[in-house]
Parts: sequence; C-alpha cells; structure tokens
Amino acid sequence: MRRLEEATGLSRGAIFHHFRDKDALFLAVASADWAEMAATVAERGLVGVMQDLTAAADKPETAGWFGTQLEVARRLRTDPEFAAAWGRRREAIAEASRERLEHQRELGVLRTDVDIEVLAGFLQLVYDGLTRYLATGREDLDIPRILRLVEDAVRRH
Repeated sequence: MRRLEEATGLSRGAIFHHFRDKDALFLAVASADWAEMAATVAERGLVGVMQDLTAAADKPETAGWFGTQLEVARRLRTDPEFAAAWGRRREAIAEASRERLEHQRELGVLRTDVDIEVLAGFLQLVYDGLTRYLATGREDLDIPRILRLVEDAVRRH
C-alpha cells in the first residue's frame, strides 16, 4: 500500500474510498492487466503478448505486473471465491485467443491438423511458463528464438 500511495500521490484513505478492501483493489489492478492482454491477443495473438512481455521484462513497472500474475495464479488455486470471479476474465482471454486462431486458420496461415482448442491450450501453457520464467529474473534462454519456434509450431507449413 505504501508504494501505491507513493506512486499515485493519494492517501490510503483516498485509495480505500474507491475500493472496499485490498482484495477489491487487487482485482481491479489484475482486471485492468487482463483487459489490456485481451486486446493484444485479439490484435496480435498470444505470441504477440509474449513478445511484448519479453521486451518489457527488465522494466521496473513489469516487476509489479509479474507479481500480480503470480498472485492471480496463487489465488486461483487457494481461493474458490476469487477463482469464480476470475473465471469470466480468464474466459475472455481464451475466447480472444480462439477467435484469433480461427481467423488465422481462415487466412490459411495456421496448421489444420490440430484442433483450435489444443493450439489455444498449447499457447496458454507456453505463456504461463514464460510468465513464471521471466518473473524469476532469469536470462539464460534465448526467448525470441523460442517464441519463433512456438509460432512455427502453430503455423501451416
């Protein structure tokens, strides 16, 4: 909360005037992140999100984003109420990803031998792993080349 007060210039009381508690504040921050992600997925696909994330990994503001994503993952496992509330947001990302993949398939650039749901699941697993990897601060892998491999895996040859 102290960092939020410093970043916004608002007092704790002013912040909680708009949010009933820390959970509501967290949900608002995480929801804003996921709304931005859904827009990027619709425009450039999940690989585009991963490319943006990789490019911004060393920026200070991205560290907070990683923390948010890891906290979302923790709460999904441990907090049924949060998981239920979050399910709609997660489905919006999944739907944007499926629509993007279906569009790519219609354009003839996406492989046709694998079901869209499987391709979407594959990309989601890669995204989740990349998020965890980048959150640790490790830099021992060539992420751009790996993402090109991921893109090649879903493209028609």
